[in-house]
Amino acid sequence: MFLRLNGALSPSLLYKWWKKDPSLSLTDEKNHPLTELKKKKVNLYSIRKLTHSGLSTVKDLYQNYRENGVDMIAISSPDYPDCLKMIHDPPPVLFIKGKKTLFYEKRRIGVVGTRHPSSYGEMVTTYLVRELSKNNWSIVSGLAKGIDGHAHRESIRAKGSTIGVIAGGFNHFYPRENRELAEQMARNHLLVSEHPPHIKPQKWHFPLRNRLISGLTEGIVVIQGKEKSGSLITAYQALEQGREVFAVPGSIFEQNSSGPAKLIQEGAKLVTSIDDILSELPSFHTQNLELL
Repeated sequence: MFLRLNGALSPSLLYKWWKKDPSLSLTDEKNHPLTELKKKKVNLYSIRKLTHSGLSTVKDLYQNYRENGVDMIAISSPDYPDCLKMIHDPPPVLFIKGKKTLFYEKRRIGVVGTRHPSSYGEMVTTYLVRELSKNNWSIVSGLAKGIDGHAHRESIRAKGSTIGVIAGGFNHFYPRENRELAEQMARNHLLVSEHPPHIKPQKWHFPLRNRLISGLTEGIVVIQGKEKSGSLITAYQALEQGREVFAVPGSIFEQNSSGPAKLIQEGAKLVTSIDDILSELPSFHTQNLELL
């Protein structure tokens, strides 16, 4: 975890090392996984020394995180969601605020869509989220303005549970208009990031974040969005991860109907009622997903 926090090794390299050796051992071996992965000799002594010398700093940093409500879960921890370990590039460390039990208490489904929904889009989101909450599903989304924020709020109003996956770290939450919502979710639900709290969100963090939204779920529901949008990126990542993809049709005169229409043409499940979603996600599916 220290090597992730101080940036000594990249997240992708840490993940590849973990795949080769889940113990992340730093014993001095001729054929250490890092040497193979980096295609050059690795000075394990220097890495061990760096880890040892920085241990007290990491403990202080971790204590500071905990005092601010932030916890960390390494990919080697039993608390790390099994479904995320299955995706192509899971984060080596998750940073969370709130109830980590939401990773396994309920089944999870993603609800995403445009940042500029119509009244129809908001009504559909309200209906689907409330029905999903009644059926004991946790709603996962990206805490963006528009459909994402509306999905989180409707889940809370329905006395359900919701998980928000953010781009950047917790100290630089974006967008500001959803900050109060995020604080409420940190108290009573769950926020997730793959970045340490001090990291400011960058443009490339947002599409990267979308793979975690889909990775944490059994399926993604797309409610309004253009053909080239973050919502469709999430849907395609869900397909790559073996998740179900659902799309809500809309007016042919509305630009934000083009994204769901494209998904439906490509084989996504068309949604006209809650039954269209529930019928595709039988009760045994979540157990099978976690065991893959």
